[in-house]
Amino acid sequence: MRRSVACLALALVLAACGPRQPPLGPEDRAAVAAGVRDYARSVAEDLAREGPLAWRRHFSAAPEFFMANDGALAFADGPAAQRGVAALPKSIRTIELRWGNDLRVDPLTRDLAVMGSSWSETLTDPQGRASRAVGYFTALLERRDGRWRFRNAHWSSRRPDAPP
Repeated sequence: MRRSVACLALALVLAACGPRQPPLGPEDRAAVAAGVRDYARSVAEDLAREGPLAWRRHFSAAPEFFMANDGALAFADGPAAQRGVAALPKSIRTIELRWGNDLRVDPLTRDLAVMGSSWSETLTDPQGRASRAVGYFTALLERRDGRWRFRNAHWSSRRPDAPP
């Protein structure tokens, strides 16, 4: 038994010391950044065309997903996000999301990147009343099955009295 435990421990140590992925070269970094920028544009287009239910495709449904909004946890995991998004049409009819010109992408690997951007949006409720908000967004994006998706996200809104 001791020998089995020792062999298992040695195997785990050796596996942890395995080869790391080489750092991304300039071409790979540029390709990841371009892919994430294209994805961000498609998110805004999908929301404008389909309304709030479009978020279902853009938030990961996996358990590791989470989203915070203005200092509070909005969705603890992917299933909670999917349920929350399904309820949005009761309070939001349309969404017009615009990312700022300051959109930044930090490619981590070929399949993971961090995105940050100022944003503005106009939400229209089912009665036709519009509200506008602005803020800053950060997210970890993951490419899985050939497409990007938000793995986690944080939205912060700027107070109306805050300087631009």
